[in-house]
Amino acid sequence: MENQKRTRFYDWSIEELNKNKNLKKKKTIAIHTCCAPCALYPIEFLYETFHIVLLFDNSNIYPEGEYEKRKNELIKYINEFNKDKEDKIETVFFPYKNNEFMEDLYPFKEEKEGGKRCFICYEKRMDECYKYANEKKYDYFTTVMSISRQKNAEKLNEIGLKLSYKYPNTKYFYSDFKKKKGDDRAHFLKQKYNLYNQLYCGCIYSYQQFLNKKINK
Repeated sequence: MENQKRTRFYDWSIEELNKNKNLKKKKTIAIHTCCAPCALYPIEFLYETFHIVLLFDNSNIYPEGEYEKRKNELIKYINEFNKDKEDKIETVFFPYKNNEFMEDLYPFKEEKEGGKRCFICYEKRMDECYKYANEKKYDYFTTVMSISRQKNAEKLNEIGLKLSYKYPNTKYFYSDFKKKKGDDRAHFLKQKYNLYNQLYCGCIYSYQQFLNKKINK
């Protein structure tokens, strides 16, 4: 993507929000969700305009106990969020298949976080979720991952655009949720709701890198 486009993801998201405001019936957006802390601000950003369906598809997470912890934290938060809302957020939980998922990542196990291994991981999860959204004919699809400073928003949106041609029933919603102090707002909300904050991205390789850093301190 051209350099000009890198700075426009947030602007495009605002344009799309403005197109859909004040409709008699909200359009549906399916959102790949990696964890509760990363979902907080994207939900706040999108809720008034769209009916939200969260797709928790994260077989990359290791070990399974960590996966369950992140899953349960999302359930706890959404149950709390939905208590006083007319339009309830839906959640869909995909099966946990860590061994199968990691086969494509194994050849890149020595890479540092943020390289090709991570890009494959992004795309595998986004692909499965986008396929689901397309089959259900939801209006839009996006991912919360652009909220993170450690995630490459340009790459995420490049993947989303590519998948939009593969799954044409559902439009891709460009995002860079960290922009305009979105990441600061996410940090505030995480503290407000006292959510569990994971200490590494998710896969066994990021887990090992986290442990090595801890040992070498």
